[in-house]
Amino acid sequence: MKKDLGLVQAVYPMPVLMVAAYDENEKVNVMNVAWGQICDEDKIILFIGEGKKTWLNIKESKAFTVALADEAHMDAADFFGIASGNKINDKFERTGYHAAPSDKVHAPIIEEFPVVMECELLEFLHTDYVDGIVGKIVNVKAEEAVLSDKGKVEPEKIHALMFDQFQHGYYATGAKVGQAWNAGAELMKK
Repeated sequence: MKKDLGLVQAVYPMPVLMVAAYDENEKVNVMNVAWGQICDEDKIILFIGEGKKTWLNIKESKAFTVALADEAHMDAADFFGIASGNKINDKFERTGYHAAPSDKVHAPIIEEFPVVMECELLEFLHTDYVDGIVGKIVNVKAEEAVLSDKGKVEPEKIHALMFDQFQHGYYATGAKVGQAWNAGAELMKK
């Protein structure tokens, strides 16, 4: 029997995304965003409120990168979520991490995170209920260490962080348990 829990943001898992953009002085800022998702074959939506430092930077630069946070870099990923670039001027520098300019968009790539999407700003969404940033993914880069022999990202090698809204914990992705578009194939025969 299920027990009432009241209002809980009960979507699990949620990705831990590192969103990076330059400000007007080419200074790097990174933000931890758990409320983001692929929304089309080549588009991503990030639910970032207006006025956040990263929001302001994306508005200025018209581009951003989105990296998958991983277990090995959980401390910095968490810091990027609890520290505000509007209040801490040396937020990125405090981590000792490294940024390189993307060769596809005007945005920084944080070198420590293994997989990154390079994105152009498409639009800001603002309704009574949602604030979002939609970007066009123009390229994906990945460290060779997380690639298969066929050159595809292997999720088991990333140990990507997932955020849980229930207890505010981080979890790392693990073993593959099935094949999409195949695990339910037998039910199609009924």
